[in-house]
Amino acid sequence: MEKYKRVFVIVLDSLGIGELPDAEKYGDVGADTFGHILETVPGIRIPNLKKLGMVNLHPAGGVPECEKPLAKFFRMAEASNGKDTMTGHWEMMGLKVEQPFKTFTDTGFPPELIAELEKRCGKRVIGNKSSSGTAILEELAEEEIETGAMIVYTSADSVLQICGNEETFDLANLYRCCEIAREITMKDEWKVGRVIARPYVGKKKGEFKRTSNRHDYAIKPFGPTVLNAMKDAGLDVIAIGKIQDIFCDEGITEAEHSKSSVHGMEQTIAVADKDFHGICFTNLVDFDALWGHRRDPQGYAEELERFDEKLALLLEKLTETDLLLLTADHGNDPVHTGTDHTREYVPLIAYSASMKEGGRLEDVDTFAVIGASIADNFHIKMPKGTIGHSVLDDL
Repeated sequence: MEKYKRVFVIVLDSLGIGELPDAEKYGDVGADTFGHILETVPGIRIPNLKKLGMVNLHPAGGVPECEKPLAKFFRMAEASNGKDTMTGHWEMMGLKVEQPFKTFTDTGFPPELIAELEKRCGKRVIGNKSSSGTAILEELAEEEIETGAMIVYTSADSVLQICGNEETFDLANLYRCCEIAREITMKDEWKVGRVIARPYVGKKKGEFKRTSNRHDYAIKPFGPTVLNAMKDAGLDVIAIGKIQDIFCDEGITEAEHSKSSVHGMEQTIAVADKDFHGICFTNLVDFDALWGHRRDPQGYAEELERFDEKLALLLEKLTETDLLLLTADHGNDPVHTGTDHTREYVPLIAYSASMKEGGRLEDVDTFAVIGASIADNFHIKMPKGTIGHSVLDDL
């Protein structure tokens, strides 16, 4: 018999809870995303996260802990080398990444790459540096619209991003250029984790706004994950947000992209009304994209409050045969130096209405306990080459 019929995995993208022992290697000594938010934004209202035990797991800022938390909770350390979105998500489902993806934060992309991209896309490249998406639009979008050029930029992540005005560039053409960029950056020396289409609207500075038609072109996982095993076993694997992009549709049976993290929670709540058998895997990207990278603790705190409101609605719909797993894929401390992700522990908060009591469990040394526990629950074998051990008996 299965312990749970449905498992909801929700990734609060970048909600780290303190530096890992190897943080110095990544330049992240002192990083603490959740702790610094609590310290920087007094009075944050997250009653549902608190009652599940989030503050008990990581006390900070003088916020009182919950006397009788409802969930089981512990910290997870990342076994893979890296601190990016794909590395974290892939590890959750059993893949250990040994070689970090390429980044071009300090130098921009090599001239040879840019030359090939210009030739095949038929557009002159402008930008080619590390920047925030909003800043580079203010700087270069008017030139792109006027000259027909193409804004290419990167960030602290392993990404190549291309901006395109939906009216003058054309969305289909933007996607075409991103597909070309994805093909070019499959070379080992240029291999980035993701190519991202960044469409926007507006005609002049102060008016530019990115739209929800973003599309990620990720590298396909290098081996089968727990998602593949579940799909092969006839189970439902419902992906919300950018999960489908992160796994290149591998192991996914149904997918919905989200306009925002609030929308992602609304989609997850709607899925909870369905009689499915398997998992709903949700990524809430705004914590990372809108607030972590922009080093905005106030915005991050307000996003957590919006999430907490939706969490209350989801909790009302969960039954004793449901398991909710709240976690993160890395940190992105909004008071840390730079604009990069941060190498941190992440939370695993596990809740079911069937739990008789909550409390803290021992820390684990890999995110892969998530996938291994899910596989254990549904009585499926972990794919060859994956890592992780089940903690299902503790949940």
